[in-house]
Amino acid sequence: MYDLNSMILLIPALLFSMYAQFKISTSFNRYLRVASRKGYTGNQVARLILDRNGLNDVRIEVVGGQLTDHYDPRTRVVRLSRNIYNGNSIAAVSVAAHEVGHAMQHGEGYFPLMIRNNMAPIVSISSRFVWILIILGFALSPFLLDIGIMLYLAVVLFQVITLPVEFNASRRALIQLEDGIVFEDEIGASRNVLQAAALTYVAATLVALGQLLRLLSLSNRRR
Repeated sequence: MYDLNSMILLIPALLFSMYAQFKISTSFNRYLRVASRKGYTGNQVARLILDRNGLNDVRIEVVGGQLTDHYDPRTRVVRLSRNIYNGNSIAAVSVAAHEVGHAMQHGEGYFPLMIRNNMAPIVSISSRFVWILIILGFALSPFLLDIGIMLYLAVVLFQVITLPVEFNASRRALIQLEDGIVFEDEIGASRNVLQAAALTYVAATLVALGQLLRLLSLSNRRR
């Protein structure tokens, strides 16, 4: 499983992933220290956008950790980390608007989001067993290896469908921010935060695709 030739398929994606993590870390930390001049907190921005889009029933909660912000479609709750919820930085209002973008997608029945939500339980189960099956497949049986690769394919497809969902949420966020939430000359900073965050999803997809190609290469050699 650790054949060096097969790693060539994965190394570029891993390097890009390292760059993406560096980019989101530096951009987020930079704009976390830059206050939005209108002074809205992430919580206020989230509530404002939700209400102006008729999503009054969607709640906002605080969640622990950093960069743990997300929208939960099962409970219709936007969860914001503490420095986003209480913060009035460019990073805070941008991330809050992005997560509300997912709530807007859900409210409109945005098709890629619906696909991702339906795939999530399958991928959650697949990810628990995929590497066990792949290891057993290399050690014992090509049949188990094939099952493991098929399960991993579901993980890759989930990553791929995540891309349009995230890009669309960021586009919605910028439109909302431009509509009176931040000043025009602050939009570029918000765009930088959201683009840096998007890179992490692109990187995750490339790593998943690289790993899939590597597994297929190793599987072919085993046969």
